[in-house]
Amino acid sequence: MSQRLEFCVLAAKPESNISDLCRRFNITRRTGYKWLGRYLEENVVGLIDKSRQPLHSPNKTPAVIEDYVIQKRISDPAWGSLKLHKLICNDKEKGLYTYGTVPCRSAINKILKRNGLIDPNLSKVSKAFERFEYDYPNELWQMDYKGYFKLLNRKLCHPLTITDDHSRFNICLKACQDQQKETVQKELINVFRKYGMPYMILADNGSPWGASGEINTDGTRCFTTLEKWFIQLNIKLIHGRPFHPQTQGKEERFHKTLKKELLDREQFRDYDHCQKRFDCWREKYNCIRPHESLDLRTPADIYAPSTKSYPEKLEIYEYNLSDIKRRVQTNGIISFKNKHINVGKAFIGDYVAIRESQKNNTYEIYFCNQLLRTISL
Repeated sequence: MSQRLEFCVLAAKPESNISDLCRRFNITRRTGYKWLGRYLEENVVGLIDKSRQPLHSPNKTPAVIEDYVIQKRISDPAWGSLKLHKLICNDKEKGLYTYGTVPCRSAINKILKRNGLIDPNLSKVSKAFERFEYDYPNELWQMDYKGYFKLLNRKLCHPLTITDDHSRFNICLKACQDQQKETVQKELINVFRKYGMPYMILADNGSPWGASGEINTDGTRCFTTLEKWFIQLNIKLIHGRPFHPQTQGKEERFHKTLKKELLDREQFRDYDHCQKRFDCWREKYNCIRPHESLDLRTPADIYAPSTKSYPEKLEIYEYNLSDIKRRVQTNGIISFKNKHINVGKAFIGDYVAIRESQKNNTYEIYFCNQLLRTISL
């Protein structure tokens, strides 16, 4: 159900390439068109398996408007009157809300207060703040680990999350067993195959994204093997300012919502159970939950997969004919003009290019299109 809804929301857009989407979701075109047809005819109800559940259920709609609002609130206690009002309006458009009028926000607030569903200690005066976002989906993804927590089997879960900066669409929510580079790369390949690749990724300075701001003995910046992989994919990796988590504001806000709406309310037996709940909540976050910063649209309404597809095999980078090429030795060193120059152990076995700069006796060292360092001889 979660995969069907996400597929149909993306496929229903006029500019969508349905064949490409079917490939990324690992389904046949026949299945994709079947889901899309049901979705366009019957909306979300059409995506339910016909043999398991009837299309109409009289018990879905509460007897009175107040009960309807209460049930909406109970199912998602973290959602306020603004989101509830939008959701009921959406239900009315879909035919799920059968009453003549939709209660306004103030009426919903009164219903919640009257039934003890608003904690006065948690009510805060909202303050306007200035937002910044990139103009298009996939220009920038924000990536980070949510703080780890214990499962009921006493193992640690490390949620890996990726958020599209423009649409707030959650690209990845994975219950990982560790924070190793191999784990991150595996999950990134999965999302690259499904959604395509971004042009930039914003991450913090710690492992495995970067070398925590480490500097080599000669004053040059260290690169990790994960950073090298991004360079080969022509993805620019941006690091946030050290000790300034607000740089990744949309990721931090997503983590806060995840904690409030799911992690604080449930416990998980093991990784499989945790991932199933992650998938269910992620579908609600992307496709159902109205987002205030998006004018109460959902992230899936705004997001579209990237046209930059993931290459299953990395092509050998072609340097300029005028470049001086050197192979990086086992200690991360290259030899140039009888001098040993450190470029980093992440590039061992790879070729780098040396280009003369506009300054006299100054050279720039590149790996693919990434400037690694500048040297003076």
